[in-house]
Amino acid sequence: MDRNFRSILTGSFSTPCADNPTVAMIEAGFQHAGLDARYINCDVKPAHLGEAVRGALAMEWAGFNCSLPHKVAVIEYLDDMAEAARIIGAVNCVSIRNGKLIGDNTDGKGFLASLRTVIDPADKKVFLLGAGGAARAIAVELGLAGAAHITVVNVEKSHADTIAALVRDNTKCEATAQLWEGDARIPAGTDIVINATSVGFGDAEAMAAVDVNTFKKGQVVADVIPNPPTTRFLREAKKRGCTPLEGLGMLVNQGVIGVELWLGKRLDATVMKHTLSDIFNTSDAD
Repeated sequence: MDRNFRSILTGSFSTPCADNPTVAMIEAGFQHAGLDARYINCDVKPAHLGEAVRGALAMEWAGFNCSLPHKVAVIEYLDDMAEAARIIGAVNCVSIRNGKLIGDNTDGKGFLASLRTVIDPADKKVFLLGAGGAARAIAVELGLAGAAHITVVNVEKSHADTIAALVRDNTKCEATAQLWEGDARIPAGTDIVINATSVGFGDAEAMAAVDVNTFKKGQVVADVIPNPPTTRFLREAKKRGCTPLEGLGMLVNQGVIGVELWLGKRLDATVMKHTLSDIFNTSDAD
């Protein structure tokens, strides 16, 4: 009987990378699926990105993730890009197919997959806090998914203006920008509220500046932060009858989508979520 000692290779290029738990999550998924595949977490400095990309190609990797600071710089090494990645202007997932490098962005796709477990964003009104890379990807994916209107709120209004224009110019969704002054007030009629800032990461008591009294019963309130999974932002929303959506689901779904792009196989999201929950020292894996 023939035996194969060659593993499928995937991984991530970023710096710093030591605190990135994606490797544990994806390798748990590989093991559960019975796949002889590895996910290698690589610390790649900006000056070495080109060599890292060429190395992955030379070693016939199936694909790799790009995290900070490489999401824009990697584009010059690609042969093609998916529509959403082209609109967003950033790539965090590269597939290698027949020697060609294909770029995609799974940030927004991961969020959208998680969001759809509680609500379909089509024809919904969205209030989006923040204007960084995650907000940009989420806004574009929501626009492509048929959201009716997105209000982008940020302390630097010019950044919010850029995202709103990007959505309007590339999707059928209406989008406006709003300056974030003091506690942001959620407009009446909002269906989905999203914290796409980093406020609350690693701090269960920190919270983005929002007037909690403008949360309305029945709204879906989402946070992109995976650690802690249940942020203060979500706890305050739940107290007021909103449906909370943890950032852990976004992170897991990014991994699921990435592996599906690379290998054409869908990993078990529950296994991956439990792995991250253990790492983040929480039993909340439901």
